Amino acid sequence: MKLLNEILGTEFPLIQGGMANIATGAFAAACSNAGALGVIAAGGVRSAQQLRDEIRACRALTDKPFGVNLMLMHPLAGELADVITEERVPVVTTGAGNPGRFVPAWKDAGIKVLPVVAAAVLAKRLARYGVDAVIAEGTESGGHVGEMTTMALVPQVADAVDVPVVAAGGIADSRQLAAALALGACGAQVGTCLLVSRECPIHDNYKQALLRAKDSDTTVTGRSIGGPVRVLKNRMAREYLALEKRGATLEELEQVTLGGLRRAVLEGDMDTGSVMTGQVAGMLHEIRPLREIFEVLCAGVPAVLAGAERAWSGEEVATV
Repeated sequence: MKLLNEILGTEFPLIQGGMANIATGAFAAACSNAGALGVIAAGGVRSAQQLRDEIRACRALTDKPFGVNLMLMHPLAGELADVITEERVPVVTTGAGNPGRFVPAWKDAGIKVLPVVAAAVLAKRLARYGVDAVIAEGTESGGHVGEMTTMALVPQVADAVDVPVVAAGGIADSRQLAAALALGACGAQVGTCLLVSRECPIHDNYKQALLRAKDSDTTVTGRSIGGPVRVLKNRMAREYLALEKRGATLEELEQVTLGGLRRAVLEGDMDTGSVMTGQVAGMLHEIRPLREIFEVLCAGVPAVLAGAERAWSGEEVATV
């Protein structure tokens, strides 16, 4: 099995998650320069020209491979897909839907296509389009989530398709990356652990909130309307969940979250902002450069796998 870095031409078998309003062209370039695949998030852009500008800004800052994440529920999805094709972005990841209608044009432009899936049945369907890999994202991740855990999802997707599988959701250290490889993945997509990087453009209040977070400090809002989102517990999340319990209308619920992610990212509003983060937030303890995060994440994998092998054979193993 080829590792993800061999498929993408990166140093590390890692993809930076496409986090809306966070993953700018500059941040994607920083991730690529640090050895992973940086990804520009199209989810927060307001025009096709804005995405084009971000792509060109990224390209001016790195000569390494990078990508764009396209949320297919975006009202401008078709226009944004055209920009990705016209700019010949090296890699595109997709979420929240089926990208089938865009894949032929992307492939004709020489673009590698890696859709995010939350179930094996979608992975099988997308594999028929000739995608280069699928990203199996478990519910441990931050932002929009599915129901299956990474532990359950990745091996089932790996068994269902013949294309490489990238694991996502709940990966912040070498133990989790080693586990992903053992489950059949060729690498990982990470997001939450990068929020506390020096280069990440989020407000310092956001970073400090994550550093204070414990293992049980996230919750999922939006299940009642079929749009589950994992966020840090705060006043907004508690109000939203209370409204859901009372059977509030979609309009009432949207009023609670309107502009919430931007408030959290740009203004540092930790009370009424939507502080999207994964369950690994409780594992974040310091602000570090991206390069160090990637190096530490990958460097420990051989020792973890070797330790597991020794444990299985009955040898004593030191705790990681």
